[in-house]
Amino acid sequence: MKSQGLYLRVRTRQSAQGAWTVVRGKKVLNMCSNNYLGLANHPKLIEAAKRAIDEWGVGTGAVRSIAGNLELHDMFEEKMARFKKREAAILLQSGFDAVIGTIPAIMGKQDAIFSEELNHACIIDASRLSGAKRYIYPHLNVSALEDIISREKDARRKLVVTDGVFSMDGDMAPLPKIIEVADKYNALVMVDDAHGEGVLGDHGRGIVDHYKLHGRVDIEMGTLSKAFGVVGGYIAGDNKLIEFLKNRARPFLFSSATNPGDVAAAMAAVELLEESDELIKKLWNNTNYFKEKLNKLGFDLGNSKTPITPLMVKDEKLAAELSIRMLEDENIFGQYIIYPTVPRGTARLRLQPSAVHSKKDLDYCIDAVEKIGKDLDLI
Repeated sequence: MKSQGLYLRVRTRQSAQGAWTVVRGKKVLNMCSNNYLGLANHPKLIEAAKRAIDEWGVGTGAVRSIAGNLELHDMFEEKMARFKKREAAILLQSGFDAVIGTIPAIMGKQDAIFSEELNHACIIDASRLSGAKRYIYPHLNVSALEDIISREKDARRKLVVTDGVFSMDGDMAPLPKIIEVADKYNALVMVDDAHGEGVLGDHGRGIVDHYKLHGRVDIEMGTLSKAFGVVGGYIAGDNKLIEFLKNRARPFLFSSATNPGDVAAAMAAVELLEESDELIKKLWNNTNYFKEKLNKLGFDLGNSKTPITPLMVKDEKLAAELSIRMLEDENIFGQYIIYPTVPRGTARLRLQPSAVHSKKDLDYCIDAVEKIGKDLDLI
């Protein structure tokens, strides 16, 4: 792995999330966090978590189906369902668990899954676990999806599943066209909205709200570990789906419940978004400024339409060198992304502006990337 440039160096932070953080004892500009809105260290979330721990303790003691279900869990699910404009929601321990719990519960050997080429690893693993027939359609290619799904005649149930925002490229699924195809061939639609919620739609309600497709998507999955700043995952949908998952989703039934502090902090995040969209506006102002400057310098940012900003380096060793030099020479924490997170030959530096960065922070990063990029013949 090291000889091929595929060895991943995991860096350790020594302070809370924010525009700046501490790595190896020095203060560095944090440009690789999914903490889009700065909520991971927000005072209201911290206070909500402390109050919950004082009242409920630090752990739940069991799986929810035995003795671990708290009133907090029910309250969060009701709040999230309202926020997403769905009938119901189910809370799980992570976004990964939410997908792993859902796809194998509703799909089996008699069924067929049609999965986007660049879907997140949780969708890939969950589809494998389901035992269903699996078809992969090319990235953003709805015509290819229709061609594949039209030829599947024997499946009892069909599921089209896609990321809403693709986490390493920053582009968006053509959801309206996907739904048209799914409706034509009587398929369910599931969207992983991990990088859309808190970023897209009215007050950050996500990609379904962004496209005004409420009632057209069967299953919406989200995570609490990115824009919401905490940890956990959920599925939102109709009452019957959620009731079924509470009886059949294996992470719900066989893994201890989400801890009280996390649940309370996540509720506080939803309440903040319901009250105001100022943080989302700041995120997009920073994103547009940052990407415009990098584009003018000549960097290849791929097809990103969101705050996710991939500097396409392609060569794995070069991507690692760029990341290492930014940290060691310029005090900027920007993680390089290599196989298996992205396909071989598509290595990149994944930068992430947030609502808590100042224009001064972003200019500092832009200047450093320009300096090292020229030195490495990237621009």
